[in-house]
Amino acid sequence: MEKKTYYVSVQAGTVLDDKQAASFEFEILATPEEVDKLAEMFDDTTNVDNHSFWRAHNPTIPYHDDAENDGYDDGLRQIYETIYELGTPETKRHIEDMHLLQH
Repeated sequence: MEKKTYYVSVQAGTVLDDKQAASFEFEILATPEEVDKLAEMFDDTTNVDNHSFWRAHNPTIPYHDDAENDGYDDGLRQIYETIYELGTPETKRHIEDMHLLQH
């Protein structure tokens, strides 16, 4: 299947095919299946984030011992890895400059 350009906002958790529809941070080239996978990753990370919100009300659990926080961090890392893999050269440079990935 042929890839087309999509615009991704990690902050908003969106993948759009219209550059003018909303603000975005990254541009990727992807198939519809790859976009669906990325959207699912955003949904999963949002669900984990919601769980961590409720856990945050228990101050006796430190951040570094919190499975929900680890799950959120791992999900976000996977999102950035996927964006990097699908990204345009400019997107890849931007993510490299962020020093988020372990290559």
